[in-house]
Amino acid sequence: MTDYLADALNTIKTHEIVGQGTCTVKQTKLIGEILRVLKDHKYLKDYKTVEDGRGGWYEVQLDGRINDCGVIKPRMPVKRHDWAKREQEFIPGFGVGLLIVSTPGGIMTNAEADQKKFGGRLLAYVY
Repeated sequence: MTDYLADALNTIKTHEIVGQGTCTVKQTKLIGEILRVLKDHKYLKDYKTVEDGRGGWYEVQLDGRINDCGVIKPRMPVKRHDWAKREQEFIPGFGVGLLIVSTPGGIMTNAEADQKKFGGRLLAYVY
């Protein structure tokens, strides 16, 4: 079994470390939603879809703002009152970075889920 999300975040992180401006990652709906969240919070410049007839790719324009990112495994459920506790586990400091979560309202950050009073499952972290 292949974890495309882990591969995509690892590719983004290694390209950021090396200092390259662009990278390509496999196209899936989940990766597209996570790239949207990262772009909305200014961790990425932009991304676009490239069709190749075999599923497609995302061409990601990097901004140089990502120090670390990765998936959270196992994808554990979090109740709506426990966001602060989980943030302390995966983020180095308060207000630094994001937890990306899957909620009944879609893919969003833990702060948005806390504001909307949603629980959800942890997917990834970035800072």
